[in-house]
Amino acid sequence: MQFSDLAATSAAVTAVSGRKAKIDLLADALRRLDPGEIAPGSAYLAGELRQRQTGVGYASLRDLPPPAAAPSLTVAEVDARIAEISVVSGAGSQARRRELLSALFGRATADEQRHLVGLFGGELRQGAQAGLLADAIGRAAEVPVTAVRRALLLCGDLKQVAVAALAGGAPALAGISLRVGTPLSPMLASSAPDVGAALEATGSPATVDVKLDGIRIQVHRSGDDVAVFTRSLDDITARLPEVVAAARALPAGDIVLDGEAMALDAAGRPRPFQETSSRAATRGARRGAKNGAAELPALVPFFFDVLHIDGTDLLDEPGRVRWAALADALPAGLIVGRRTVETPEQAQEAFAAALAAGQEGVVIKAQESAYDVGRRGAAWVKVKPRHTLDLVVLAVEWGHGRRKGWLSNLHLGARDPRTGGFVMLGKTFKGLTDELLRWQTERFKELAVDDSGWVVTVRPEQVVEIAFDGVQTSPRYPGGVALRFARVLRYRDDKRAEEADTIDTVKAIGTPAPPDA
Repeated sequence: MQFSDLAATSAAVTAVSGRKAKIDLLADALRRLDPGEIAPGSAYLAGELRQRQTGVGYASLRDLPPPAAAPSLTVAEVDARIAEISVVSGAGSQARRRELLSALFGRATADEQRHLVGLFGGELRQGAQAGLLADAIGRAAEVPVTAVRRALLLCGDLKQVAVAALAGGAPALAGISLRVGTPLSPMLASSAPDVGAALEATGSPATVDVKLDGIRIQVHRSGDDVAVFTRSLDDITARLPEVVAAARALPAGDIVLDGEAMALDAAGRPRPFQETSSRAATRGARRGAKNGAAELPALVPFFFDVLHIDGTDLLDEPGRVRWAALADALPAGLIVGRRTVETPEQAQEAFAAALAAGQEGVVIKAQESAYDVGRRGAAWVKVKPRHTLDLVVLAVEWGHGRRKGWLSNLHLGARDPRTGGFVMLGKTFKGLTDELLRWQTERFKELAVDDSGWVVTVRPEQVVEIAFDGVQTSPRYPGGVALRFARVLRYRDDKRAEEADTIDTVKAIGTPAPPDA
């Protein structure tokens, strides 16, 4: 397949607004890929490179050769050239990488160059793109889209799923199953304003888990081999030796666990989330070695689900069965606090107890539900004592006065599942400490795509957790709503932009209050 055709398809998908039209365009392109082009071609259509690391940054993309007059590159050739660039290392690697990059771009037309720049820079990624591609793969391969989605959630690799579906059909997709050592997309919880609403959604009796203020972890053990993954499926095994040790001490030989890790104080209460997050981002237990740098606390794992144990998959078993297996396989000290409730009053007691212990809230769970990989539904419902949303930073304003020289006021966006883009909800600089201001200034300089001298537009990648008092109507913003008294709680490096809350979720948070209320 000509790379120019693929680039044209990507541009057309961006230009049309209807989901069906987008899927039709993507499916047509997938059908035209040669067998050896399915993996890279599906990645390019998703706005990604097959190679996770290429060594090519924005500086390398500033001085490009003139575009070619006519297209000549195939998808296979582009993939081969990028693969060559990605393995360059050692002395003279920078010059060699520039030489290879120039040769690739020199053969690309203007439209192809724009698409390549977007792929290398990560600017083509859209929150809804993986979902669109899953539907398009199903249509192109003439297999049920439910089979495509389940395979994608189990293996987390769109390229592998595309190859299986287009080359092997439904039987090949059915062969993609949980593999110990390969992370799978975790089940997610929806939100409710109170425990009564949550219990109504799950039904009763229900299980109430304490919602820990930690980081989501998925632990895979096969014999002595242990791997620890984040919510976004990043491998952080080397950073959490205490979690690895706890997993190795279990009697099970093979096991896959879902849980959280958090830092605790001497009394067993949670330490600030920033300490947990910093510890998870640092190798070993110390941050630096100079000037007596502070020792970071160990992270303690707590698990709330088991997905596989000694050759048996438990994904499709009811929650009560999985949780019984968890209780049999783990000591009580490694299992999250939980209780069974039948009434809203009992659920409220559990909620109050969780808050009194310093935790975030509770997650109320339907006892008969399977583990719905990668999905957010009514089977798990979280309740917190405040309104919070996970939003994406779209731009940042340079501060003035005491904040001069720092990037301060955040432009906040909710995900639009229909377009894959983001809808602005307002701005805030509330809740930003000097430490956060310093951190976000460096972070958003890295993500910057434009600087007017006042507003810095950034790639929509950084997720931030925002607390707010309510939602109000607002003609100033395209979504028609804005957040009241928004303030920053924390940055969520454990979440990707495509996992941010949607504009539909924002609008569903009660009846919008009138402006200036």
